[in-house]
Parts: sequence; C-alpha cells; structure tokens
Amino acid sequence: MSNVAMAFLLTLIAGLATGIGSCIAFFAKKTNTKFLCVSLGFSAGVMIYVSMVEIFQGAKEALIGAMGVKAGNIITVVSFFAGIAIIAIIDKLVPKEENPHEVKTIEDVNSLDITDHKSKQDKMLLRTGLVTALAIGIHNFPEGLATFVSALDNVSLAIPITVAIAIHNIPEGISVSVPIYYATGDRKKAFIYSFLSGMSEPVGAIIGYVLLRNIFNDVTLGILLAAVAGIMVFISIDELLPTARKYGEHHLSIYGLVAGMAVMAISLILFI
Repeated sequence: MSNVAMAFLLTLIAGLATGIGSCIAFFAKKTNTKFLCVSLGFSAGVMIYVSMVEIFQGAKEALIGAMGVKAGNIITVVSFFAGIAIIAIIDKLVPKEENPHEVKTIEDVNSLDITDHKSKQDKMLLRTGLVTALAIGIHNFPEGLATFVSALDNVSLAIPITVAIAIHNIPEGISVSVPIYYATGDRKKAFIYSFLSGMSEPVGAIIGYVLLRNIFNDVTLGILLAAVAGIMVFISIDELLPTARKYGEHHLSIYGLVAGMAVMAISLILFI
C-alpha cells in the first residue's frame, strides 16, 4: 500500500471514531468517566510529546536542509505558531455555548426536565446537536490534515497519532448524537450527523493533498509539519485536557498525560 493510501486510511479511521462515540451513547447507560478522563489525558500526552520531540524536529531538519540554518529555524518557529493561530481562530469562530468542549453524556441529558415545555427543549437539544456537529466538523478538518501529513512523512509515527485523535473523537461523537437523539428519538439521524462530523477529517486530508501535491517538497513538508505540531499542541491544551478534567479528578488527566508521553517516548526509541 502506498504512503498516500495508508495516510488516507489512518485519517479515515480517526474520523470514524465519532461513530464509536455514538454507539457508546446509545448502548451504555453509564459512562466510565475515570477511564475516559485518563484516556483523554493519555491522548494529550501522546500528541504533545510527538509534536515537540519528533514532528517539530523533523520540520526543522527539513527546512534547515532546504533553506540553511538561520532561515530554516525561523520558518520552523513561524510555521509552528501559525498552526496555533489557525486552530485558535477556528476555535474562536465556534459558538462557545455549543463548543464541543461541553461534552454531554446520557446522564446529563436525562437530568433535563422533559415533561415541561418538551417542544422547546427538543428544539434546544436539536440545535445544540446540530451546531455541535458543525463545530466538531470545523475542528476535525485541520486534524485530518495533521494526521495525513504526519503519515506521509512517517507512517509508523502516524499510527499513535491516529489512536490519540480517535480517542479524542469518541466523546465528540457522544456530544453530537445524544442531544439529537433525545430531541428526535431517531437513533439513525443522530448517528448520521455524528458520522458526518467525523468525516470532515478525511475530507481535510483529501483537500490538503489535492491542493499541495504539485508543490510538495522539503520546504512545503517542513512548513506543514511545523504547523501540524502547533495545531496538535493547541488541541491538546485547549480541548483534550479541559475535557478530561470535566470527566474526573484533575490528577487523573495528568497521570494519563505523563503515561501518554512515556509510551510515545518508548515507541520512538523502539523505532530508531
């Protein structure tokens, strides 16, 4: 299988994880919040460590080789913070009250009083689910490009990134499907919207590849990798860790973070 096909497959797998979140929401009456908290922290640890230790360094090496030491270092740093700026702007444009940080579980929605003003609440829940699906779709677009570019550069490195993003996407699937399901009573509709929000990841990969394939060289790769590192660090700090803390004790997310870093460090040593 070519690197392009493998990169697209890994991006597709990460996007499909939102569907897993939908299934968990429908069939699990109680969410294991402590496990989810540790898992999200673990994902953040993987993404932060691999971004700063491997992806950023790979970008710098590519740019220094193509542009020289001083210019290569400058462009690497600028691209890193440009990636952060891009995802921060996207995050700013998403309505905060329906931001996917506010993940809802079945228990949260069950606590609503659905006997009074049911029609109004249904509309509110439906709007929440739809806007959340749109917000997650916007967030997932650069994630898809990040996974795809990482896999083009190093498939072995992209596998743990895919797992980390997939874990991150599971509660996002819950946040889309639960309010839509409770508003409409339609599992199929809730699953479809959740599924579509995750599919923006492979769409991001396809669009990125189509736009960049004719200008793909060491400079382009270096800039993209540095930007991807910035995107992944921002997602970890702004989304994964705050969401993890919502699900459990603060220390659990930190333990997961350290464990993720340790596992990523060991895996990188094994791949040398």
